[in-house]
Amino acid sequence: MMKTKVIAHFLAWFPLGWLVYAIFTRQLGGDPQEKLLHELGGWSLIFFLLSLSMTPIKLLTKKAQWIKYRRMLGLYAAFYLFLHVVVYFSFYLLFDFAELFSEIVKRPYITVGMLAFLAVIPLVLTSTKKAQKSLGKNWKKIHQLAYWIVALGIVHFIWQSKSDLNEPLLYVLWGTVLVFVRFKYKKIQKKVDRNKVN
Repeated sequence: MMKTKVIAHFLAWFPLGWLVYAIFTRQLGGDPQEKLLHELGGWSLIFFLLSLSMTPIKLLTKKAQWIKYRRMLGLYAAFYLFLHVVVYFSFYLLFDFAELFSEIVKRPYITVGMLAFLAVIPLVLTSTKKAQKSLGKNWKKIHQLAYWIVALGIVHFIWQSKSDLNEPLLYVLWGTVLVFVRFKYKKIQKKVDRNKVN
C-alpha cells in the first residue's frame, strides 16, 4: 500500500513538474499564460473527478482500499485549483483586488469559477480525520459539495472554452456517469435497508 501511495503522489505531482519544465523550455505555445491557466484548471477538474470516482470503483471492484485515495486526490484537486486562481490573479489581474471583483461581476464564467473555488475551502479545512470525527454525519453533508464543485467547474470550463468543446464534454460524460452510479447505489442501499427492517 505504501509503495502504491508513493506512485500515486508521484503521478499527482507529474503534471505540475511537466508544466514547470515546459515554462523553462518554452513549450507552452504562443500564449504561455493562457496555456498554463488552462492546464492547471483542467488538472484540478480531473483530480476532483478521480476523487469522486473512488467510491464507484470500490463498489465495482468490491475492494475498500480505493477509498484511501479519495482524500489525497481531493487535496491535489484543491491544490491545482489554487494554482489556477493564483495564475489568473497574478498574470491577468496583476494582484488587483478591485479588478478581480469587477471580473466576477462582469463575467459569468468567472463568477462560476470563483463559486467553485470558495466551495473548496470548507472541504480542505475539514479534510482531516479529526474534523471527520468531530463533525460526524455533518462531515458527509459538507463533502457532498464536491459534486457541486465539479458541476461548477465543468460549467466554467465550457463557458470559457468557446468553440472547442471536446475536452469539457468528456468531463460532462465522466461526471454524469459518477452521478448515475451514486444515485443507483443509493437506491440499492435503501432497498437493502428496507429488507433488513422487514
